Amino acid sequence: MDASTSGLQLRTKRRWLADTVELISSMRFAISLLTLIAIASVIGTVLKQNEPMPNYVNQFGPFWFEVFNKLGLYAVYSAWWFLLIMAFLVVSTTLCIVRNTPKMLRDMRSWRENVREQSLRNFHHKVDWHSAKPMDAMAHDLARRIGDSGYKSLTVPKGNGVLIAAKHGAANKWGYILAHSAIVIICIGGLLDSDLPIRFQQWFNGKTPFAGAGLISDIPQKHRLGVGNPTFRANTFIPEGATSNTAMIPQQTGMLVQELPFSIQLKKFIIEHYSTGMPKLFASEVVVRDSETGKTFEATIKVNQPLIYKGIAVYQSSFDDGGSRLKLSAHPMAGAQDASFPLAGEVGGSTPLGTGDYTVEWSGFRAFNVENMAQAGQDLRAVDPGKGFAAGIGKQLGSAAKNANSKDLQNVGPSVQYKLRDKTGQAREFHNYMQPVMLDGDYVFLTGMRDSPNEPFRYLRIPADDNDTVVEWMRLRAALHVPALREAAAKRYAEHAMPDGKEQLRDQVRGSALRGLEIFAGSGEDAGYIAVTKFLEQIPQAEQQKAADIFLKILNGTLWELWQAAREKDGLKPMAADEKHLRFLQAAMNALSDANFYGAPVYLQLREFEEVKASVLQVTRSPGKNVVYFGCLLLVLGVFAMFYIRERRLWIWLKPDADGRTHALMAMSTQRKTLDFEKEFETLKAQIQK
Repeated sequence: MDASTSGLQLRTKRRWLADTVELISSMRFAISLLTLIAIASVIGTVLKQNEPMPNYVNQFGPFWFEVFNKLGLYAVYSAWWFLLIMAFLVVSTTLCIVRNTPKMLRDMRSWRENVREQSLRNFHHKVDWHSAKPMDAMAHDLARRIGDSGYKSLTVPKGNGVLIAAKHGAANKWGYILAHSAIVIICIGGLLDSDLPIRFQQWFNGKTPFAGAGLISDIPQKHRLGVGNPTFRANTFIPEGATSNTAMIPQQTGMLVQELPFSIQLKKFIIEHYSTGMPKLFASEVVVRDSETGKTFEATIKVNQPLIYKGIAVYQSSFDDGGSRLKLSAHPMAGAQDASFPLAGEVGGSTPLGTGDYTVEWSGFRAFNVENMAQAGQDLRAVDPGKGFAAGIGKQLGSAAKNANSKDLQNVGPSVQYKLRDKTGQAREFHNYMQPVMLDGDYVFLTGMRDSPNEPFRYLRIPADDNDTVVEWMRLRAALHVPALREAAAKRYAEHAMPDGKEQLRDQVRGSALRGLEIFAGSGEDAGYIAVTKFLEQIPQAEQQKAADIFLKILNGTLWELWQAAREKDGLKPMAADEKHLRFLQAAMNALSDANFYGAPVYLQLREFEEVKASVLQVTRSPGKNVVYFGCLLLVLGVFAMFYIRERRLWIWLKPDADGRTHALMAMSTQRKTLDFEKEFETLKAQIQK
């Protein structure tokens, strides 16, 4: 933007009005507006826009949520103050163009032939010489040489002499005009694509966001925008086989339903994967039906390959589950019973659990899950292995935490996500993988839990048995809560540990083993390694490490006997005491301890599924898009003209000398003095003085 605002002056007797116009059209005012827009854009980039309000409350707290809400930071680009800044920028730049363009156009056409000889002598780049040629012949010859160098020239008589005025690169001024015009055009295009038309409909037509639930067809008309809405950016969710003729425009307090002039039926959603399981292609095969003419045609919508029809662009945004049907097994996680029972559900629906104290709300299903197995998640356990005597216990624990920089991407198969809501309305969210996953050398079933959507999932690792099921772990878990089996396990351990010992010593070992099982079984969250830690804290600190080693050794042996006793009760043969089964027992102990923090009465294991895919399409009408493209073209041309076209002015004053020769004075100027200009001046000087 030209620093000078000395173009057309506003003719008015009101001095304050003229000063206001001068200020608004000045360079400093425009730069201030651009600075504010840049700051607002940074805020809009860092802070997620148009999220549900509860997300902002959870992130910032009630006080700052209200402060930021008053400032409109949750929808910066549609905030009144942002639009006001944009409007002022358009006005400022337009005034600058209106005031300065006539002056620039006159300057481009001007030869500046009114220059005086003394003024030329004050130029930095000047040279004078004498020639024996007659003045008229010399003027004609110099004009030809200047023309050969790319300059346009005009010869003007000056008293008894001649002035040759020449110029080159006068189109440089078009750079300023085009660049300023581009700013106005781009801003207008941005305003056309903003949500101002939607705001106007809310202000003057009574349209309000819909915040309830139910079928889209049942949403009242006051929450709907007609097909004539000039601009919008919305999303539509279409399961395979379903049809939609509406899209949803998210608002801070709900959503608006945008009617479309056509319907879209999703025939098939295609997703292709790389060998690692990462998606490489999303595509939707659709059938489009014109609502007015009934015309239908098929199309394929891919990422970066939108469908454009009737001025509306349909982009492949993402994909989701469209209501997959699931079959699961529910395993009790508390008490002495291990009677699993079947459970069925559909994503997006809910299923009562057991007696009705809990309801399962099915929120998601994914057939492919690419996970970084080097950072497989946070365990549920609460013991810190690095503190005091608990380090001895920590040696028995695995860790899902790896080096933050390590990566091991793997497709770990299907997973189901659901919320378990109790009768008071409180809910916890769970994420269960269908297949066992290799972690730390063992195959485990991962089931994640979190209390809030803002938290990461913390995972319970249930070890897989020889048949890649959770049956043996569930058997051991149930047996741990049966007093008779604990008694039997303690007795068997004492007999194996002291086969030739005295009865009194054997009874002491049996009592210690039984006590260890009872402590480990515990009640509620006061169980597992937490209960063991509390028990060992009662021992003098100097002896805690030794006591922890002995306690865990007895607990390991007794749990092994408990497992065998439970299998014997169910009519199964004992497990071989090999390394594989001992590793299983160690992983089972960790999972039994962590299970006390699981927070659910059952573990739901996915057995079968019938996947139904859904495509999420972004539907946009952007009348300002072509306007912005045109503005960008003008901006490129303007910047190119400003930086690569240099305006140069050249004057040569010829007058006769007393001795009959011709005296010549040449001067040259430019707006930006560069090394190229210095070279050009020396070249012209050499050519003209030949």
